Amino acid sequence: MLKLDTASDAALVVAIARLHEPALAEAYRRHGGAVHALARRVLGAPSLAEEVTQEVFVDLWNNPQRFDPGRGALRTFLMTKAHGRAVDTLRSETARRRREEAGLRETASSGYDIEHLAWDLAIAEQVKEAVTSLPADERTAIEMAYFDGRTYREVASILGQPEGTVKSRIRNGLRRLRTALAQHGVETAWNER
Repeated sequence: MLKLDTASDAALVVAIARLHEPALAEAYRRHGGAVHALARRVLGAPSLAEEVTQEVFVDLWNNPQRFDPGRGALRTFLMTKAHGRAVDTLRSETARRRREEAGLRETASSGYDIEHLAWDLAIAEQVKEAVTSLPADERTAIEMAYFDGRTYREVASILGQPEGTVKSRIRNGLRRLRTALAQHGVETAWNER
């Protein structure tokens, strides 16, 4: 039986390869603090450092054969892994922040303000009223085709009606919508299919 507190790091890794969980716990006890400290120094964020530390030890558990005691100490191996993962995480976080900032700048510069929002809501309400005013068979076909994203064939199949009938109902419904919206001063941009 392996005595964990006196076993060498190489012996611990052999035990880890045999899926001996206490050996991993001992490796973490010995080297986890150093791995975490390095990750935290690189990342500056405790939560990200914890993730990197966990990833390093999960990788040791999943791939213990990657450690070669002939090339160096286990601590060195783990610290090298931690540094690489921390740098990758830092780059990833920096790129994510840049994308978010660019998105915020784009949104801010697009000029989308409360006035546009109010206008969009008013238009949406008028469209909703116009759709509600359609005969049920036309409304159902339009809702399935445009709001659910179904093809004419799918709508016809679901409704159990000929495809030509469904196309006619959609076309007639769109004409009625265009007329109803035009009466409210809303210009439509869709083409009849």
